[in-house]
Amino acid sequence: MTAAHAHAGDAAENPAIYGLMAEFDAPEEVLRAARAAKAGGYTEFDTYTPFPVEGLDETFPGLSNYVGPTTFAGGLLGGLGGFLFMCWSAMIYYPHNIAGKPLYSWPAFIPITFELTVLGGSLAAVFGMLAYNGFPRPYHPVFNAPGFDLASDDRFFLCVQSEDPNFDPAATLAFLEGLGPRSVSVVPY
Repeated sequence: MTAAHAHAGDAAENPAIYGLMAEFDAPEEVLRAARAAKAGGYTEFDTYTPFPVEGLDETFPGLSNYVGPTTFAGGLLGGLGGFLFMCWSAMIYYPHNIAGKPLYSWPAFIPITFELTVLGGSLAAVFGMLAYNGFPRPYHPVFNAPGFDLASDDRFFLCVQSEDPNFDPAATLAFLEGLGPRSVSVVPY
């Protein structure tokens, strides 16, 4: 019995696992594995690589990026809020007749409106990205996987989560072993 089969026994006996993780040596291998996982009907899987792998993002089902619309909304709210605040302060709160100019002098409001648009958009982009990525996350179950510290050095990992509707410990183990990984291990919670 190999170590991977011993781990599969652990997965069958203990349903409180995060998933099964396969370790690969090359980016092409993890890309091939991710494509096979998608083709195999798995929807809850993730990959961990030391650098971006071209084409890997296309393998994730239902991947959507909301940072762009969030940035646009933040910029729109920042600019509109700044413009309306200047209108309110110049026309209602503290009106001044300066050299006969009208109280509503919108050209004077443009620089501040622009700056608050940039500020609102950039803050929304940063905090939106952090929120969508689930940060700050000081702990994640994949940190418990043996050898996972090499994900930031020279190894590539594919983890099929136990939340996946197609997850069956024995079948998923056989699937991952069929991909030719260096090793397959159980990821406990």
